[in-house]
Amino acid sequence: MTLESSRPGAPPGGSEPLATLDVAALARLRELDPDGRHGVLTRVLAALETSLARMLVQLRAELEAGDPGVVAGVAHTLKSSSASVGALALAASCAEVERRLRAGEPGDLPADVRRLVDDGDAALRAVGAMLRP
Repeated sequence: MTLESSRPGAPPGGSEPLATLDVAALARLRELDPDGRHGVLTRVLAALETSLARMLVQLRAELEAGDPGVVAGVAHTLKSSSASVGALALAASCAEVERRLRAGEPGDLPADVRRLVDDGDAALRAVGAMLRP
């Protein structure tokens, strides 16, 4: 069974990490390529995995640098891409952190960055589990 043809939302081999990806979002992606012939789901997940890994490095650097503008920019970039594959916890964290930082509301930037990194790591594991069951 391939990633593209697997039952929507069915964890490969019953693995737990898929629990961090929304079944409905994955089903919507599968609808774009129902027979999996074009590898849409695989390509979208692989692109997110690459982008997310790069942005997590950038976020970790902000634990030291502490630039709210950079953190808000990364959160903005990750917000829609993570939502599109169903990484809803990451998307929600990104939306909240971005909203607050753009509004200039005080907060705990290191805690925000740690939250984004933790949710990003969970999403990265889930995506990896789907790409490499």
